Amino acid sequence: MVISIELQFRIVIFSLLAGIVTGVLFDLYRVFRGFNTNKIIMIIEDMLFWVLCSLLIFIFLLYTNYAFVTLYVYLSIVLGILFYLKVISRSFLKVQYGLIRNISQGFRVMFKYIAYPFKILLYNKYKNK
Repeated sequence: MVISIELQFRIVIFSLLAGIVTGVLFDLYRVFRGFNTNKIIMIIEDMLFWVLCSLLIFIFLLYTNYAFVTLYVYLSIVLGILFYLKVISRSFLKVQYGLIRNISQGFRVMFKYIAYPFKILLYNKYKNK
């Protein structure tokens, strides 16, 4: 089957984007998985992640390039992953860790403000006895 140059170009571009999406999903998974887990649980989590990731990439390729899966599609996905990991990943991880730090700090402050009136009530209750 002969494929036009425009369609081949779109296939390569969307395959590169699929690789970048895979890199983003990997970074998200790395942050949320943590580091101190049981080896068996970590193996199961890794397998589930890669199954989910492969399904998402297949659906992405199905909608964007009719699921043409050839050698240059695989190479383009690998190049997209490598590009993401070498160029974008470090700054994306900094943003993720910053967001997590700010959100957790916001929850701590909000909890202290919410708990403060209850602390005063409990303090006054036990002080008056």
